[in-house]
Amino acid sequence: MKEARYFYVPDAAHVHELPADEASHAVRVLRLTAGDEMMLMDGLGVFYRAVVTVASNHHCMYDIQEALPQERPWQGHIHLAIAPTKLMDRMEWMVEKAVEIGVDEITFLDCKFSERRVIKTSRLDKIVVSAMKQSRKAWKTVLHEMTPFVDFISASREGAKFIAHCYREVERTYLFDELHQVKPSDDVTILIGPEGDFSIDEVREAVNQGWQSIHLGNSRLRTETAGLSAVMMSQLSKYI
Repeated sequence: MKEARYFYVPDAAHVHELPADEASHAVRVLRLTAGDEMMLMDGLGVFYRAVVTVASNHHCMYDIQEALPQERPWQGHIHLAIAPTKLMDRMEWMVEKAVEIGVDEITFLDCKFSERRVIKTSRLDKIVVSAMKQSRKAWKTVLHEMTPFVDFISASREGAKFIAHCYREVERTYLFDELHQVKPSDDVTILIGPEGDFSIDEVREAVNQGWQSIHLGNSRLRTETAGLSAVMMSQLSKYI
């Protein structure tokens, strides 16, 4: 039996045509033709079983046969806020793997010691879509543009809030232990700093505003590894 092909189509129930980039992949690469079945995902929790009706060089039309609402695979809401690395390939890797594991939102932080102050999310969004299709995620991870650290920590936010850092003079606890004290249905937001860490003033300001000071274990991790570890711990806490 041929493996089902998945395509990301926002508002899939109403447009009846694949977006240009998805249509090109479907027709030119996968060589789908009229009558072939495919699966659509709208990024909002619904898969659709569909049949190709028209396939040309630039268009791929479809007819929906069945809507398949999905159940959320984890409880609560996981939000990773991270300072992007200077080399974007490392951040692209992290985003891809975080989406595959499962994360609801990713925000990029502009911190005192940030090595990168500007980021273009258009390429990262394509990586999110690819990882979403690969891992069969029914909900699309939301990417947010670069946000000043102070603005992010000051915003009203539900659930548990953690800031990971390496300063021993600020009391810290282990994130995984803390997550066991959080209800699986609660939201979780975790801050990860740049390679040079947050400044100690940033850490203290976050703590003053109700963020919990934590560490990710005994090893000193790269930014992208720390981000992925935080997502993995959060996911495990939603199941255990």
